[in-house]
Amino acid sequence: MKKYQADVCVVAAGLSGLAASIAAAEQGLKVVTLEKNKVTGGAASMGMGPLAVGSRLQRMKGVNLTADEAFLKHMHYAHWMADARLVYDYYRKTGDTIDWLEDMGIEVIFTGGTLYTPTRMRAFAQPEQTGHLIAPPPGQKPGPRCAATMTRKMTERMQELGCELLLETPGKKVIMKDGKAAGVMGVDANGEEVEVECKAVILACGGYGDNPKMIKETLDYNWGEDLFSFRIPGNVGDGLRMAWECGAAKSKMMMELMYQIPDNLNHFDLEGAFRQPLLWVNKLGERFVPEDCIGNTATMGNCILNQPGRTCFTIMDSDTLKYYKKKGVDFPGVQGEEVFDHFDEAAEAAKEEGYKYYFEADTIEELCEKTGIKLKGLQETLEEYNADCDLGRDTVFNKDYHFMRPVRKGPFYALQSFIGAYGTLGGVKVDRKFRAINEDWEPIPGLYSVGTDCCNIYGDTYPFVLPGNTMAFCLNSGRMAGEYVAEYINE
Repeated sequence: MKKYQADVCVVAAGLSGLAASIAAAEQGLKVVTLEKNKVTGGAASMGMGPLAVGSRLQRMKGVNLTADEAFLKHMHYAHWMADARLVYDYYRKTGDTIDWLEDMGIEVIFTGGTLYTPTRMRAFAQPEQTGHLIAPPPGQKPGPRCAATMTRKMTERMQELGCELLLETPGKKVIMKDGKAAGVMGVDANGEEVEVECKAVILACGGYGDNPKMIKETLDYNWGEDLFSFRIPGNVGDGLRMAWECGAAKSKMMMELMYQIPDNLNHFDLEGAFRQPLLWVNKLGERFVPEDCIGNTATMGNCILNQPGRTCFTIMDSDTLKYYKKKGVDFPGVQGEEVFDHFDEAAEAAKEEGYKYYFEADTIEELCEKTGIKLKGLQETLEEYNADCDLGRDTVFNKDYHFMRPVRKGPFYALQSFIGAYGTLGGVKVDRKFRAINEDWEPIPGLYSVGTDCCNIYGDTYPFVLPGNTMAFCLNSGRMAGEYVAEYINE
């Protein structure tokens, strides 16, 4: 057995674990960090950047949202179904954390949004300007996966501070002595047991998004059938299990629902082309939402959740495709503005692969046969929808007439979407200092939980009104826990 001595053992080196390791080391603590995978970063390496309120970058752009305002907006959105003190402390930390990242040499970009967005583009009119993008490597555009540059820099920083990082060494069990967390048992890549003796443990294991069985048991979603969420290898609920074994109480568990197509990162441009205010129908062939709302991926995930089979189809005809190729997108989204420049290439790649969620058909009858949409329902919807397009007014949902384009002329194109999620949220109940607490609301001495393992601050839906929240919560909860651990140990 290999034995290590430390002040604090951090279990997992995703964003929250990296932040906790750095913060604890900056307080003069000796840190040993265990990571199951061969690399650090976890789900954050797929992201774009965190939320922040009151950063220097915002002030330079004239964005003066305060932590007080963000706190109230968040809590009203969540119907106050969250620990108000924890949420308030979190928002007040976020601006300074951007400075903290920049001090590590991480380049952060804040572009802000438009000063005015028509209310008809509801998803884009609501959010505050809180997203801070991580600058990509030279020659690349900001976007998904660029946050990997942040996690790499943070890994370098923790090692500069003397943290001992053990890769391919998952934590298995928290050692408790006299009612206090006193160590962690793990196992290395060779199967040899590892013991870290310490005074405090921070669990940062990233939830259970890679555990379909646990998702089914806790949330009743069937991964690969009606749920196509991101699965970060190794995120199977280790942090939850270890905390519960120590007597930690369970908190509400959920997924930050959105919508997406299966294997969307390999069909990125194709998905972006169909994330437009086109005609969206369910399996019955019926519309179920004013399509100018589809930009809010969180609430749209809720809409799809309540449709037959938890799925839907986006449909356009050849005239609409020609329009978009000439004019460009209505909603740029994370896929950017140029998706229709690559539509033919993306569609051809999907067909060559045999991708079963993309459809082309010469007639509506053929489209229904290929998709499984009920023909009678879609025919009735098209008769009503096309008449409204001619009228210039959506009599069903009052979708803005600028986006009313008929579906008449073949060939027809369709893409099937499902509910998705970035991962799971919650499971370990914590207090405002991120101490795991038991059923009697008493802190378990020396045991902390951070990141998505304890993120239970949204109510029931991800707050699109304050974008970048989950990444920011991981980053700031880890940083704050690392500082609180120093207080605990020094006491």
